[in-house]
Amino acid sequence: MRTILLLATVLVMTAILGPVVIIARLFGAREGEGSVAQRAMHLWARSLNWAAGVKLRVHGAEHIERNRGAIYVSNHVSWFDIFAIASILPRYSFIAKSELRKIPLFGIAAEAAGIVFIDRDNRKSAFESYKVASLEVRRGRSVVVCPEGTRGRDYHLRPFKKGPFVLAIAAQAPVVPTVVHGTLDVMRKGSFLIRSGVVDVHFFEPIETAGLSYEQRAELMERVWRRMADAMRDLYAVGTNEFPIAREHERTA
Repeated sequence: MRTILLLATVLVMTAILGPVVIIARLFGAREGEGSVAQRAMHLWARSLNWAAGVKLRVHGAEHIERNRGAIYVSNHVSWFDIFAIASILPRYSFIAKSELRKIPLFGIAAEAAGIVFIDRDNRKSAFESYKVASLEVRRGRSVVVCPEGTRGRDYHLRPFKKGPFVLAIAAQAPVVPTVVHGTLDVMRKGSFLIRSGVVDVHFFEPIETAGLSYEQRAELMERVWRRMADAMRDLYAVGTNEFPIAREHERTA
């Protein structure tokens, strides 16, 4: 029943909110916290969490940036990682894979709401997308990224791609390490079965990038990775392999 209810909610809320966001963008509605786009994104995500029976617990809310743009770096094991974070942050955008842009109505509405789509198979195009995102961050909008890339099948932290950290340095914006736990029990990769559950979202102290250069992207990436891996181990006893050598992923955005 949860799966059917979720599907119905996705279709109905997308059909209602999608045109609202598109029309608001066409008429030049204001942006920022409390804007039509942000309200619609919050309502859409919260509706999906409601349909799935997800109860959110937020930890470290004091680390949510409200007066400047930030890069929220999150682990990724389920679509509900996204829905959880989207229900909480006051003003945000996401870096999303380009395939989602092709979904009828959803793709156009998401783009109108400020979602930045990235072609992960085209390194040049990917970095151009990050440039667009960095401008949004400088204007005060936060961006959520999942540097592991695709969803994992368990909670151990996988290697990061460097693109999000290049973005953070380009924008000179703080990075907020973010850990989401509990979504694997709600919806697993490769499954459409939905189970209700409790999802914990942890926001950790921002890591400043002011003064960092492009050459320090690997150092920043390792610092964030270790902070998140330590949190997974300390909070949930999830073991993770040692940080992967940066040069092994140098060519991956």
